[in-house]
Amino acid sequence: MTTEVKRKDITYRWAINHAVAEEMRRDPKVIFYGEDVGKHGGNFGVSRGLFDEFGEDRVFDTPISETGIVGTAIGAAMTGLRPVVEIMFAGFIGTCFDQIYYKLSDWKEWSGIKSLPVVVRLPMGGGAGHEHSHCPEALLIHAPGLKVVCPSTPYEAKGLLKTAIRGDDPVAYFEHINLYATKGPVPPDEEILIPFGQASIKREGKDVTIISYSSMVFKALAAATKLAEEGIEAEVIDLRTLVPLDEEAILKSVEKTGKVVIAHESMERGGPGGWLASIIADKGFDYLDAPIKVVAGQNVTLPGGPIDPISTPQAPNIIEAVKSLF
Repeated sequence: MTTEVKRKDITYRWAINHAVAEEMRRDPKVIFYGEDVGKHGGNFGVSRGLFDEFGEDRVFDTPISETGIVGTAIGAAMTGLRPVVEIMFAGFIGTCFDQIYYKLSDWKEWSGIKSLPVVVRLPMGGGAGHEHSHCPEALLIHAPGLKVVCPSTPYEAKGLLKTAIRGDDPVAYFEHINLYATKGPVPPDEEILIPFGQASIKREGKDVTIISYSSMVFKALAAATKLAEEGIEAEVIDLRTLVPLDEEAILKSVEKTGKVVIAHESMERGGPGGWLASIIADKGFDYLDAPIKVVAGQNVTLPGGPIDPISTPQAPNIIEAVKSLF
């Protein structure tokens, strides 16, 4: 059975688990389903114990059909439930793109209903090869009615997911597979609800702004630590949500530092970095005293096995980009 948090440091995986469990206890309308998420506990163990506590009426497995998972979630939400569903790998959104990109994002506005509370959990990255390791958040930030969430720490993973479940808008909730085992402080007796559209300053600095989210935040912090040894103080911004975006936090930091590096794991071509750079160039051009640099994944087919340091950006790539601005 899923237990309450007993210690302050828990893993990213268990932060997500506890967020779902707490919301299911709080609201009987919350249901959870996907492929192998029931007795098996999910492909990554995120849902272990949920089936035992809430039973097969509220936690259950589905056939191997991403279209069916998202499509039924839309219908369930329109009839008053609050479904949380898991797509086993974020790269599989290609098989249900019509449902998630058009139906889920548009139907709330198109139909005039006040609420379409669907949360689609999307494990991304992780070195599992093509179709399984993509970070496809750029595809979904273009969907007009969809919130796009990319937590980095266990604290954010729990607080943002609870906010997503309680909200009335559909949410694409991206979890990086390589973060599942990472630990961080999550206060056991505190109700954590992190508002969307509020970035977090993970490290303050005066010389350059590094903008990131999800697992790349930790590579940005590692780069900032190394840069500090050489006299360059980098400010690291964790966006936390791409839609809505905290433009105010970005522009305030750029005004202070005058230099910007944007880092994300998804591919550079058509990635979020270009969109973020366009916002900064449009609204913060007068603050800049150097070109905007984007550090991103290569536009290549992703290999399987251990993370490839060539196709996936690393801290040294961020350091190189920062130094090029000086």
